[in-house]
Amino acid sequence: MSKTCISTYSFHGATWNGRMTFRQVADKVKELGCSGIEFVINDTAPDGSDFRPFWTDLAEYARSIGLEIPIYTTGANFFQKDPSAEIERVKKHVDLASELGIPLMRHDITASFYPGYDGPRTFDAVLPVVAPAIREVAEYARSKGVMTCSENHGRLVQDADRMLAVFREVNHPNYGYLCDIGNFGGVDENCAVSVSKLLPFIKHVHVKDAFWRSGMLPDPGKGWGKTRAGNYRRATILGHGDVPVRQCLQIIRDSGYDGYYSLEFEGIEETVSAIEISMENLNRFLREIGG
Repeated sequence: MSKTCISTYSFHGATWNGRMTFRQVADKVKELGCSGIEFVINDTAPDGSDFRPFWTDLAEYARSIGLEIPIYTTGANFFQKDPSAEIERVKKHVDLASELGIPLMRHDITASFYPGYDGPRTFDAVLPVVAPAIREVAEYARSKGVMTCSENHGRLVQDADRMLAVFREVNHPNYGYLCDIGNFGGVDENCAVSVSKLLPFIKHVHVKDAFWRSGMLPDPGKGWGKTRAGNYRRATILGHGDVPVRQCLQIIRDSGYDGYYSLEFEGIEETVSAIEISMENLNRFLREIGG
């Protein structure tokens, strides 16, 4: 039986304005039949206080209702003139993941801004800077009993071949891949083809969906963004969009992957009902592929 969880980020539309507390989020994840919950953690708690007590309390609550916490997700931007401060900041998140007994932590690689850098914003410029930082964090995390990973995320490090180059350059046994099946569409790649290139590195899976429209068409308006090549995309309910979700899940399952499938909802639809429909579809897809 495939293991499913939901990212706390999926409930952003209901938590940012106080319509749901994070304990209510955990309750909903449990109600929907998931065995785990994914924590998405910033440098401060939602109320602006120290993030550590808040998430420690939520971890205790989630486990008290029978939920596992398979992964801890946080941001990072290692492409800086001096990444040492960012490395130390990310290590603090490793420390909390270790204290909470969470075995896997995702961090970003870079962001859309590059402090202290005025040169060409190319992948070839980024890779030599970020790889040593990623390796240092991975080694530190290994000493804490936590594996680190990154996903195809952030435009500059989102293509399948660029992710492969990251893994070759970092070359650390404690560093793997969080496979987001939908993010490849943001850089105009075929999601199923790109997923198939990275199968040996997968440690966790994000399942999401999005609509796609040609950049030759008029701008669809609010809620839509542009891909790197100028096509239009809008996140939506899982199973309603144009991402080949079932095909990607089949490829991943056939590779021997037996970890968690984590729903990540980012659409403009009403949050709770969208998550409910998404989980119905995810569970159905997993049953259909024999998972």
